[in-house]
Amino acid sequence: MEEATQIISYVAYLLPAIVVGVIAYYFFKGHTANEEGRRRYLIQKEAQNKVLPMRLQAYERMTLFLERIDPNKLLIRIKPFADEVDKYEALLIKNIEQEFEHNLTQQIYVTPECWNLINAAKNATIHVIRQGAMHEKDNTADHMREWLLRNFMEEITPSQKAMVYLKKEVSELY
Repeated sequence: MEEATQIISYVAYLLPAIVVGVIAYYFFKGHTANEEGRRRYLIQKEAQNKVLPMRLQAYERMTLFLERIDPNKLLIRIKPFADEVDKYEALLIKNIEQEFEHNLTQQIYVTPECWNLINAAKNATIHVIRQGAMHEKDNTADHMREWLLRNFMEEITPSQKAMVYLKKEVSELY
């Protein structure tokens, strides 16, 4: 009987220490998790402050790219240097491809959806130029240019569609 009393007294002495130990464990576990979360937040906030300007610059460059390949602006900026439709078509497509290659690295700063839309706008513009070249095969490069300009005066160009999405995506950054 004395042994049972002695064991109960040991448990009575140990019970408060065990309770304090369990409470301290959960308190420190919660505290360290909170500190880790705070550290992650601060690191992410600092990284965001450094990355945001680069992302905005990428969106600016993509906007400039879309403006430069917009058929209405492209056809006004690049005039035919010869009467051959094939040469003018090649010149326009070469110009679009050069602009695209110049801005290729910006894809790491924009979302995949945005990049796909920009790429689709580029391809659609090239497709339309090729259609214009096929349509005006028997005429001069000036006729092709006029035909393309007439077709895009009232339509929304692929670049303009991509630009709307780009602006929407930039507005979500704030």
